[in-house]
Amino acid sequence: MGESRFGLGTASALVVGSVIGTGVFALPSALAVFGTISLVAFVLVTIGAIALALTFRGLAERLPGAGGPYVYARDAFGDFAGFLIAWCYWITAWAGNAAIVVAWVGYVEVFWNTEHEVGWTIAIALAGLFLPALVNLLGLRSFAAFQVVTAVLKFVPLLFMATIGLLFIDSANFGDFNAGGTSWFGAIGAAGAIALFSYLGIETASVAAARVRDPRRNVGRATVLGTLACAAVYILGTVTVFGTVAHDDLVSSTAPFTDAANAIFGGRWAGNTVAAAAVVSGFGALVGWTLIVAEMPRAAARDGLFPTPFARKNRAGVPAFGIVVSTLLAAGLTVVSYTSFEQVFTTVVLLSVLTSVIPYLLSAAAQIFWLRTEGRRLRARHLARDVAVTALALAFGFWALAGSGYQAVYYGVFCLLLGVPVYVWVKARRGVYGEAGVVTR
Repeated sequence: MGESRFGLGTASALVVGSVIGTGVFALPSALAVFGTISLVAFVLVTIGAIALALTFRGLAERLPGAGGPYVYARDAFGDFAGFLIAWCYWITAWAGNAAIVVAWVGYVEVFWNTEHEVGWTIAIALAGLFLPALVNLLGLRSFAAFQVVTAVLKFVPLLFMATIGLLFIDSANFGDFNAGGTSWFGAIGAAGAIALFSYLGIETASVAAARVRDPRRNVGRATVLGTLACAAVYILGTVTVFGTVAHDDLVSSTAPFTDAANAIFGGRWAGNTVAAAAVVSGFGALVGWTLIVAEMPRAAARDGLFPTPFARKNRAGVPAFGIVVSTLLAAGLTVVSYTSFEQVFTTVVLLSVLTSVIPYLLSAAAQIFWLRTEGRRLRARHLARDVAVTALALAFGFWALAGSGYQAVYYGVFCLLLGVPVYVWVKARRGVYGEAGVVTR
C-alpha cells in the first residue's frame, strides 16, 4: 500500500506547526533579560531566517528528495558531511523537543500544578513527549489532520496579539534598552542565538519531502510561505508582550503571553485562553517534530550512513524505531534539565540552536558550491541574486554560532564528535573504505 502524501497546504502547515511551537510563547521572557535591544536581534534573525528559507527553496528545486540538509550536504561534499548533518540534525530535533516541552509545561501549569512542584512538572513534560510519539505511530493520516488543525488554532491568538495587542502598548513597560549591561554587539549576538530557536523548523518541509506531492514545486513554496507567516506574528507579538508586561515581571514569567493577555483585558480569562492556545500549539509542534526527528536518520539509514533500524517502518508506514529512540532521548534530557540546570529553557535552547546551525551552514555552503559550478551555466540571469541570498544565509549561520555562548559550544561540539565513532562503526559494517567505496572484505 502506497504512502499518503500531502500538498502545499499541509506542507505549509507542517512548517508553521513545527516553527510555532511553545518556543515563541516562552521567548519574550528569555529575551527580556537583554532588554529591548533583543528586538533588534529578533529583526536580524528574521532577515537571516528568510535568507535561509530562500536558500532551502533553491536547494529543494534542485534536490527534491527526502532528508533536506542531509541530502544537500551529501550531494555536495560526500558521505561524511552527509552523516554529520544527519547526526547534528537528529540531536537538534530531539533536544529541541525537550526545549519545546519545557516551554509547553510552563503554559500547562497555568491550569494545573500551579505551584510548579518538580515531580509533577517532570510527569507533565514526559506526557508531552510520549503522546505526540503515539500520534505519529498511528500513521500519517492522523498526523496530517492534527497538524492542520493545531496550526490554525495556534496562529489565531498569536495574530491577535500581533495586531490588536499593539494598541495596548505602554512604553514604560519596555525597560532599559540594554538591560544586560554588556556591549551592544554581545547583547545582540546572545539574544539572536536564543531568538533563532523560534525559527527552527523552516526546513521541515524539505526534510519530509518524500511525503509531499510535487516536492520540487511545493517544498520551496511551503518553506517560504511558512517562514514569512511566522515572522510577521513573531516580531509584532513579541513587541506586544514587551509593551504590556512590566520588564521585571517579564524576566521572571513562565507564561509571558498569558501575562500580556491578562494585562490587556484584566482578570484571568484572556490569559487562560492564550495559555490554552499555547498548550495546543506546543502539542502540535511536538507532533510535527516527532515525525521530523525520525525522517532524516531514516534517509541516512537508507543510504547506509546510519544504523539500519532507523530505516525500518511499522505497518502504518512510519519509522517507529527512530521515533521511539528519539523520544526516549528527549525524555532523558528533559529530566536531567529539570534536575540539573537553573535556566532550563535557555540552556536546552542554546544546545538545539548550535546543533541546528551546522546543518544550516553546510546547506548554504552546498548551494554556494553548486552556484559556483553548475549554477553559473544554468541560472546565469539570477546568479548574483542567488549568491547574495545564500551568502547572507551563510553569514547568518556563523553569527548565530558565535552568539550561542561557550557552554552551548562545549556541549554541542561534544555531542557532534560523539557521532564519529558511530560513523566508523556503520561504515566498517558496510565493508568499504574511502568515498570511492572500495570493498575491504
